[in-house]
Amino acid sequence: MERLDRITFDPRVMGGKPCVRGMRVTVGTLVGLVASGQTERQILALYPYVEAEDIRQALTYAAWRSEEIDIPTAV
Repeated sequence: MERLDRITFDPRVMGGKPCVRGMRVTVGTLVGLVASGQTERQILALYPYVEAEDIRQALTYAAWRSEEIDIPTAV
């Protein structure tokens, strides 16, 4: 998998959810905007501090996470 250097985790920012470059913009927010039909241009206009690469990496991260499988462990 490629390096996702724009996806950050900090318990002090948005409760530790995956965010973009330490900002209060979550991967889920960007993915939700794309899923609702917003174009890259529209998202960048709504969030002028977000960059096109942020959106791409958020989508890549979300796709990677959707492929993970939780395996229960014996207790």
